Amino acid sequence: MIEGTVQLPKPSFDRGVNQRYAAESDIPLAPTNPPAAVVYLQGDFPVQPNQNSKAPAQIAQKNIAFAPDLLPILVGAAVDFPNMDDTYHNVFSYSKTKRFDLGRYRKDEKPTTVVFDKPGAVTIHCEIHERMRGTILVLETPYFKKTDTAGRYRLEHLPAGNYMLKAWVAGDDVRERPVELKAGMTLQVDFPAK
Repeated sequence: MIEGTVQLPKPSFDRGVNQRYAAESDIPLAPTNPPAAVVYLQGDFPVQPNQNSKAPAQIAQKNIAFAPDLLPILVGAAVDFPNMDDTYHNVFSYSKTKRFDLGRYRKDEKPTTVVFDKPGAVTIHCEIHERMRGTILVLETPYFKKTDTAGRYRLEHLPAGNYMLKAWVAGDDVRERPVELKAGMTLQVDFPAK
């Protein structure tokens, strides 16, 4: 097991609303999601059974924001993008890892499920609400965990061996530490700010 803390950036409160569609001023705006990081183990692991047969992950549009705004998934996983707001949304990404555009859809419409088949960070946006932004972190390891809002994490059921432990915070802010895991041992690994 590995546990520790990632020093996160300060929360952002910058949220504007695009008045192009509907009377959005009636929609209650939630504060932006607090910062979080994704901590993951990288290396050569024993062969894992296919873990992508479960139901798709989900990023909803709720209160003119992505919920969650950071989603770690395993390569090959599918993601649904339900609209929970009483206004149109149009989720898209121009990221090299995965390009897609779901088109405009309302609360009662179900857009296509998207499969993420290459590793990397995928930034998602809403064409209608320009301040909406989220990230899907597509990983080649089954050993990952999103931190809580204080930056704490715990990775459990890890194989013994030498690996690289990484903390993806945002964009190119990826912190890393080599780790040696032994059976029954708990490591404490913290990631200070760069």
